[in-house]
Amino acid sequence: MGTVQSQVRGQEGLEFPSFDGKDRVLDINERNYKKALKRFDMLCLLYHEPLPTNKGMQKQFQMTELVLELTAQVLEDKDIGFGMVDSQKDAKVARKLGLEEEGSLYVFKDDRVIEFDGELSADTLVEFLLDVLEDPVELISNAMEIRAFERMEEDIRLIGYFRGEDSCELGKHYKAFQEASERFQPYIKFFATFDKAVAKHLSLKMNEVNFYEPFMEEPSILPGRPLSEMDIVDFVNQHRRATLRKLRAEDMFETWEDDMDGIHIVAFAEEEDPDGYEFLEILKDVARDNTNNPELSIVWIDPDDFPLLTTYWEKTFKVDLFRPQIGVVNVTDADSIWLDMSNDEDLPTAEELEDWIEDVLSGRVNTEDDDVADDGDDNDRDRHDGGDRDDNDEEDDREEDD
Repeated sequence: MGTVQSQVRGQEGLEFPSFDGKDRVLDINERNYKKALKRFDMLCLLYHEPLPTNKGMQKQFQMTELVLELTAQVLEDKDIGFGMVDSQKDAKVARKLGLEEEGSLYVFKDDRVIEFDGELSADTLVEFLLDVLEDPVELISNAMEIRAFERMEEDIRLIGYFRGEDSCELGKHYKAFQEASERFQPYIKFFATFDKAVAKHLSLKMNEVNFYEPFMEEPSILPGRPLSEMDIVDFVNQHRRATLRKLRAEDMFETWEDDMDGIHIVAFAEEEDPDGYEFLEILKDVARDNTNNPELSIVWIDPDDFPLLTTYWEKTFKVDLFRPQIGVVNVTDADSIWLDMSNDEDLPTAEELEDWIEDVLSGRVNTEDDDVADDGDDNDRDRHDGGDRDDNDEEDDREEDD
């Protein structure tokens, strides 16, 4: 009996939410948009195309609406409003609110507008919005928090050292840091400390800000002290494309759109798999050795993070994602070419990987290679067919002479 009760309690403690049927998502129009902005601390608006007539597209639209409804239900006590804006019917409202891209989700918080560029699923959206609700700067004041900060190697991080909160200097330098952080929340993480011991451990001087690129062991120091808001913003914008960056559900489309001349160098590796972990460590070594190369940016994808996309990627790129892979992908047509790693015994060394990357950056390896080979086959067939046609033409000419 005790076991049964334990199972019941466990089930009650693990109840995933399901839509309760209550409509919470507003139809935003010219009459109610101002009221909605005032009513909620944060307003989340989906800017969408007019309702499609195609039944399949209608189902897709309903699924998207259901994602918003479930998110609104889960976050009901967080004072977040949700609405939908029709790009045709509510075009005037869209212009007034600055909505531009159909299918995009815009979050209005205070005087800021944040565009959500991630996977439109309830769990991803809930996590994203909870991050937006938090203060844009997190304070670090002890050794445990330092350790947590140092373990966040996958993220871009900034940390600054400033005088205590009661200091009159706070209004100048820390406030500039705060205002810069709001421009990047929640995609880039900002930290600050007022503690001398923490600053010493992180080698920070007063009013100094360090920038940590993902997977790099040492930070870059922002030039100049003290820094203005725009000093920080400009530096982040210039350095936010990391040498090695992880594709994340919350900003996957922004990352994919930030290509290098129409291509991405893409690496697939499961971090929990021994081979995947080893390959990721090799990628980190390559990234650290080439961190000053502005032409190099590798997108690391852990297939475990995107189970719904794994089969699609395997079919599209014709690769086995149960093994580590690295290749070049053309973002226009998804054409790709991959480094041959069919040897079951050894993964490529950092030096071999660097040689291949150098060939990619120089253009010696590119996604058109396969196309050229295919064109060559077609040309061979054309030449063969053309030869046959020439022989026939000569016979016809002889017959005409006769």
